[in-house]
Amino acid sequence: MSTKVYTATSPAKLLLVDDHPMLRRGIAELLGLENDVKVVGEANNGMEALEFLENNDVDLVILDHKMPILTGLETLREIKARGIDVKTLLFNVSDSGEDVQEALKLGVDGYLLKDMEPELIIVDIRKVLRGELVISPNLASILAQTMRKPSIDDIAGNLTARELQVIQMIAEGLSNKMIANKLDIAESTVKVHVKHILNKTGLRTRVEAAVWTVNHLSK
Repeated sequence: MSTKVYTATSPAKLLLVDDHPMLRRGIAELLGLENDVKVVGEANNGMEALEFLENNDVDLVILDHKMPILTGLETLREIKARGIDVKTLLFNVSDSGEDVQEALKLGVDGYLLKDMEPELIIVDIRKVLRGELVISPNLASILAQTMRKPSIDDIAGNLTARELQVIQMIAEGLSNKMIANKLDIAESTVKVHVKHILNKTGLRTRVEAAVWTVNHLSK
């Protein structure tokens, strides 16, 4: 996930990337009704998006999953490889758990389905800009089924009280900095807790920990 933190002193700058102009225009018109976000660029494919990102300051890039030249996942991978600090939100029409898992491994900040309600898209875009991890609710359970799933006893029994606090906050989409502020501890200490959580549970990333917690410990 991007470490970039948007401050609401001016509208957040968004780049829309989709090979269907009508879909881009629809999203642009939807966002144009809001005062706290602004579409500063549009791209037909991943290559155009990368060129724009290299030359412009952008807070969030919204990527279509299926595009020619570079898919959304390939574009996301290249954004990370080039070290471009921008938040990323992937849109897809498919609910493939494997696609979601791959996107999360690459550090995507949000993964949404295109058939969601327009007003919810705005809500989730704002969450991503605040540093929260956003996944369409129906994708969380699908993703959980594709991952290795330790038992509840394995998770809860191996974690300290503080680690349980941290994993619950990860599941809420909070960044390490946000967790540190809530618990009144150093961000470096949170990173240590996250490392211990992953080591103890056998989960590979904080995203897996978040999704697993939502589907098991939070119930």
